[in-house]
Amino acid sequence: MQSRIRRAPMFAAAIALAVIASCARGEVKVEKVAYFNQPNCYRLSNGTAEVIVTTDIGPRIIRYALAGGDNMLAEIPNDVTKTEFGDWKPWGGHRLWHAPEDKPRSYVPDNAPIKFELVGSDAIRLISPVEQQTGIQKEVIVKLEPDGTGVVITHRLTNRGQWAIKFATWGLTIMHGGGMTILPQEPFKSHDDYVLPARPMVMWHYTNFGDPRWTVGQKYLVLRTDEKRDTAQKVGVMNKQGWAGYLLNKTLLVKRFPYVEGAEYPDYGCNNETFTKGTFMEVESLGAMQLVQPGQTIETPERWYLFPNVEIGATEATLDAAITPLIAKTVAP
Repeated sequence: MQSRIRRAPMFAAAIALAVIASCARGEVKVEKVAYFNQPNCYRLSNGTAEVIVTTDIGPRIIRYALAGGDNMLAEIPNDVTKTEFGDWKPWGGHRLWHAPEDKPRSYVPDNAPIKFELVGSDAIRLISPVEQQTGIQKEVIVKLEPDGTGVVITHRLTNRGQWAIKFATWGLTIMHGGGMTILPQEPFKSHDDYVLPARPMVMWHYTNFGDPRWTVGQKYLVLRTDEKRDTAQKVGVMNKQGWAGYLLNKTLLVKRFPYVEGAEYPDYGCNNETFTKGTFMEVESLGAMQLVQPGQTIETPERWYLFPNVEIGATEATLDAAITPLIAKTVAP
């Protein structure tokens, strides 16, 4: 089972990361940089792709891009949501929550500095303070592969409270606006061949498939951002294909994540969700719901990839022809 319970390790104190002077192909370079108006960020790069995390807030991945290219993740430094727990900021990038969503529990602010440590020569561990309101501690490990664009993200949630809590990991990636989310449908089978249901889909009260941002096809469910439409749209699916894509300016970001047959997933069985409002877009993966005892940790991975120069054409058939070979190059976590 990909999402599992493990005893939480003792975390070492944050360490200073030395700047590595050069990055040959096949090596990962880790260096401290200023980014996103924050002085204590760390960039992992291998000559092909780069990922930047911040230690001034979080845990948060704030940039993922082809080397020297545009950020595929959103940067939202100024938005604020008022909650009972204080000012919650989306910030942008990739964050870790615990599902199912609830207000104000899900919106504990993550605006304070976090601990971090280098893991080997190609990964960094980001460790948040314990949420005093929930007793949950968040940890994200980010590992850049030495070749190509692959990034492995490990999400960990630890119950630091006094009693068992049932929850799931929830990886939310806010994408740079202007693109579209692509969710795969289950393979088509005719009524003559198969009569049982195969495509579980969950809608929210505000979901409206009459909205032009949606395209529901035989092979894909597509949701686009539209800066002129400030109403929210969301859908959740049981995604047994284990991937979701986001296409922006001909660059395709693919997220891979587990599906465990028979596991209990949040939100009526969803391990994959997407949400948009104006230029805001999230592509989300969810782990299985588990009863987590005090001192225990649940863990779920994701794996990311980037593909440039993707021409999808104007039909579902041309979209399928363009991305199917690329998905075949990715590896499930």
